[in-house]
Amino acid sequence: MSTFRKQLSAPGLLSIVHNAFLKVPDPGTFTKNVTISITDHLMSGLAIFGLKCPSLLHYDKKRFDETVAANLRDLYHVTHPPCDTYLRERLDLVDPVHIRPAFKKVFATFQRGKGLEEFVYIDGCVVISGDGTGQFSSGSVCCPHCCVKEHQNGKKTYYHQMFGACIVHPEKKNVIPLCPEAILNQDGASKNDCERNACKRFLEHFRREHPHLKAILVEDGLSSTAPHIRMINEFDLKYILGAKPGDHQFLFEQLDADDETVYHDIKTADGYYHQYRFLNGAVLNKSNPDLKVNAMEYRQTDPKGKETTFSWVTNISISIDNVEKIVKAGRARWKIENEAFNTLKNLGYNFEHNYGHGKKYLSTVLCLLMMLGFLIDQVQEICCSLFQQCKKFSGTYRDLWSTMRTLFHYVQLGNWENFYMMIGKKKVLNSS
Repeated sequence: MSTFRKQLSAPGLLSIVHNAFLKVPDPGTFTKNVTISITDHLMSGLAIFGLKCPSLLHYDKKRFDETVAANLRDLYHVTHPPCDTYLRERLDLVDPVHIRPAFKKVFATFQRGKGLEEFVYIDGCVVISGDGTGQFSSGSVCCPHCCVKEHQNGKKTYYHQMFGACIVHPEKKNVIPLCPEAILNQDGASKNDCERNACKRFLEHFRREHPHLKAILVEDGLSSTAPHIRMINEFDLKYILGAKPGDHQFLFEQLDADDETVYHDIKTADGYYHQYRFLNGAVLNKSNPDLKVNAMEYRQTDPKGKETTFSWVTNISISIDNVEKIVKAGRARWKIENEAFNTLKNLGYNFEHNYGHGKKYLSTVLCLLMMLGFLIDQVQEICCSLFQQCKKFSGTYRDLWSTMRTLFHYVQLGNWENFYMMIGKKKVLNSS
């Protein structure tokens, strides 16, 4: 019968997060009538996203039930579950910077448990896919940190976005989300925050928290600019950035004319024809003659004759031996969309649902708790055999989340191992 790995399973990961949340300064310390700790508020928020509750009201209706209260205590370390109104009010005051250590602790545990070794891809590096995505938008609800879009008709749209990043592998479906960077207006800012600024903050945090981790950053074609490339180099990272010929005419003229351009093609057993050409040491553009990059273009022709072309710039030296792996890493950029953002939006995490905006930090804190729940799920799906059995037995993520909520509401579970064995009972019995 399968058992939990000590830390790379729900009880271990949630204990790590709980210990990190115990160190979060309580913004209600100097407020009258504060009887529930900020740790209980944060763990309650994490439980909402761990169980994929469709709303805070759904959580609030169940919290007074003795069974639910016992399960919150035994599974999520929640001693006193707050009501949804109190939850919003208190989390609104928590500075998002205090949530970051929980991501780092979970990641460090995953790394120590050898889970990260499976994601090493080129030259001892992991691949990080990063991109921006919308988080909240409204024509009326706003806070001091909202970005603002002014329309020609005089109306305004208030919005929050985030720069998300995940460690990905071209041959793996799972991703390892890192702590996202909120795209928010800072106090006193005269113009909107943007994805490029958020990416810079993300890289600053990443390199400070993981100073020795070798990584390759993959991003879209908007990122292959001289200032952005110089910034990535400053953080001692490799990169593979989309580069469209229309945006880089000078670069592709070199690729066309230089005698050093290497051509390579191969036809695989599946009937696809792959054509590569690359040039090391090309100049990015006329304005930055000192900035050298390695440029490559890849054309794929399917068995029916349909052609698809991709192109990138990188600071990895390209050769015939590694060109295929670099192409696969570049194309893995889409995993931030397909395996991360689309999963959060369409497979039960309710990413685009407004759980609460608040007057200060609430929207961002809830977003971070959702991403932390997603990280815990991904680590379990990679490392926890009981979670894997539950997912296989349930069939889909939505069915798994629905089963988990039902059991959580009506059965006193006692511990996570018992919880998962109830869900995957037939599978567990068959494998024992």
